[in-house]
Amino acid sequence: MAGYIYLGIAIIGELLGTNLLKLSVGFTRLFPTLGTLLAYGFCFYFLSLSIKTVPLNLAYASWAGLGLIFTTIISIFLWREPLNAIGILGLGLIVVGVVLLDGFGTPGH
Repeated sequence: MAGYIYLGIAIIGELLGTNLLKLSVGFTRLFPTLGTLLAYGFCFYFLSLSIKTVPLNLAYASWAGLGLIFTTIISIFLWREPLNAIGILGLGLIVVGVVLLDGFGTPGH
């Protein structure tokens, strides 16, 4: 169970790092740049802890997929970025892929 908690923390770190990356304006702003580097370091540390017990394929698919979905949601509300029907379809396919991998792709989990 701890592996999944670490994975959740890694996803939060990735979300923080990605949004700080946008604020860094191409690494031209010091504090958002430092925050980006710290958040990604935090993220990868907890991802490394999670893959001690969570299968790598499931951990990475969940980290990347959920990170992408939540980043998209944040980008819509925080950054006012648009999302079209094709984008929604793509996000839906990612969700299906993560669910299938979790339910059928990893024996014993």
